[in-house]
Amino acid sequence: MFLDTSHWHDKIFIGGSWAPGSGGVRDVIEPATGALLGRIGIAGPADVARAAEIAAAAQHAWAQTPHTERAAVMRRAGALWAQHTEEAMWWNVREVGAIPGMAGFAVHVAEQECYEAAALPARPYGELIPSEQPRLSMARRVPAGVVGVIAPFNVPIILGIRSVAPALALGNAVILKPDPRTAVTGGVTIARIFEEAGLPPGLLQVLPGGADVGEAIVTHPLVRVISFTGSTGTGRRVGELAGRHLKRAHLELGGNSALIVLDDADVDEAVNLAAWGSFFHQGQICMTTGRHLVHERLYDDFVERLADKAARLSVGDPAREQVAIGPVIDAGQRDKIHALIGASADAGARVAAGGTYDRLFYGATVLADAAADTPAFAEEVFGPVAPVARFADLGEAARLAAAGEYGLSLGIVTRDVMQGLALADRLPTGIVHINDQTVNDEANAPFGGVGASGTGSRFGGAAANVEAFTETRWVTVRGQAPAYPF
Repeated sequence: MFLDTSHWHDKIFIGGSWAPGSGGVRDVIEPATGALLGRIGIAGPADVARAAEIAAAAQHAWAQTPHTERAAVMRRAGALWAQHTEEAMWWNVREVGAIPGMAGFAVHVAEQECYEAAALPARPYGELIPSEQPRLSMARRVPAGVVGVIAPFNVPIILGIRSVAPALALGNAVILKPDPRTAVTGGVTIARIFEEAGLPPGLLQVLPGGADVGEAIVTHPLVRVISFTGSTGTGRRVGELAGRHLKRAHLELGGNSALIVLDDADVDEAVNLAAWGSFFHQGQICMTTGRHLVHERLYDDFVERLADKAARLSVGDPAREQVAIGPVIDAGQRDKIHALIGASADAGARVAAGGTYDRLFYGATVLADAAADTPAFAEEVFGPVAPVARFADLGEAARLAAAGEYGLSLGIVTRDVMQGLALADRLPTGIVHINDQTVNDEANAPFGGVGASGTGSRFGGAAANVEAFTETRWVTVRGQAPAYPF
């Protein structure tokens, strides 16, 4: 099998081969059952130093490789995602707890990310600049060198490949640190894809590990760009550390995205969008709809229908039955969700549906009568929770939606599209969807947030990827050297 444990059992991917890591080994656990799926090698800081040296040595030749060859590797990688969809999905369901629809979507996006990356090497990589001197003056894009990619547990395939593929395509080498909890889906799978696609050895290192490995990647002098996806708290520390070491950090962080339902909306349509936005993938998505703002005319009807829908959503093991909601990643995440729901109820919110769990299976939860200071409304929950607040007019809706530090995604439901766009213009977010919920992703679209949600659109789309993973160099050429006064 493509992901047979004989490749990676107790190992990390370094120098183009599978080898033991200096950080020991870790069990690969299925959240739904607690079953042991395998054992993965764990890296330590010493592995980062070795990987950086290998990557830097390999990167120079890769940057000089004809663009057609780099593009061909990306196309083969895209085809391999399609070829091994079933196996990649199996690991996504078992290791991450994703329902099959989510697992399949992740593999589809990974395939498309590679095809989009295949177009990058052939893009024009500079521009001619007028000069007052008799010379040819140009600005040229060159690879950054070694790129460090740090990806989280929740959507490990997408949140790794969206940086790995374009960075490689543009002539860089990559060190990828997946979350140890999902290191097979978010690390081994990507390594195996590029191994089979013919990527030269040393250009991709996969080092599952903890905070010490992440810090070593950020601080190593040969790693010039950091692409981090994760919590806002950790992202702040990554950004501070990168700044201290004078390197760029592209940060895609948390979110607490709002869905605004205006008074002309169809309630059934709005509830369908709301349920998907809050409960898809157990709410473990940065774009999850974390706040529902509903016009007071529709509020009671909306809450009743959303609570009814939530109560009917099936919860269980996605590997063994057809369910809408699978397990959350671990007990720590479950307990955080439950604590926020309890604190919200103590603060005056009403649990209209859910609020209970069995092992790692947390039921879809609706919190009515939420306010700006309700804990589950004010904070990112990262669970299947839908806090609902009411508003009286567009001004109040805008104030509620703009409250808080996050600015990732926004959904607005209205029959008046222009009114929706005008409202969106009043709110600081990196993504806006009119008549859709907040969770959307396409490989060719720019992705990112503002405020505590990150440093802008650093992923997706050719322009954002070129900006993220290359440096601009000024180059001049003269036919004859000038004569200076001394």
